[in-house]
Amino acid sequence: MRLAVLASGSGTILDSICADGIAVSVVIVDRPCGAQEVAARNGISCELIERRTYGPDFDRNGYTAEVLGVLSGWDIELVAMAGFGTVLGKGMFDAFPGHVLNTHPALLPSFPGWHGVADALAYGVKVTGCTVHIATEEVDAGPILAQEAVAIEPDDTVESLHERIKAVERRIYVRTISEIIERGSVQ
Repeated sequence: MRLAVLASGSGTILDSICADGIAVSVVIVDRPCGAQEVAARNGISCELIERRTYGPDFDRNGYTAEVLGVLSGWDIELVAMAGFGTVLGKGMFDAFPGHVLNTHPALLPSFPGWHGVADALAYGVKVTGCTVHIATEEVDAGPILAQEAVAIEPDDTVESLHERIKAVERRIYVRTISEIIERGSVQ
């Protein structure tokens, strides 16, 4: 399966994917970020489709069409979002039904959205974790593929807890992607 990775941040998930020997056809980023350096270091083509606005004038469908244009040029079969900060439009999920993966720093369906770690701490739960799921048009609502719990320590901050979750995230996301590629299908 030809894999694309969508990233917005430091590239630690992409780095873990590459370290596991998983072939990545192309990386797409929505802003200048560390993932570009990780792609370059691993000899992977990287396309910047910069998101220029974060206000109500953002054309989500137009942006999604740009992403799809790049993906179609690479004959992509599986897309892994790796900290990609832009929510994509319906066209993405129509073009890749059940083949867009994402990871979330909480045990979904609990604490969906951008602040899952902070929300778990604020709520006072004793356990949170990481979820790998199929991304759908509804954010953090797709079928769950893998989860692993992470205990919350009494002195945890958002940062300390998120670092422990990220260690789990890199491991279970890479394992899930590898298993999907080996099977040749998501389910």
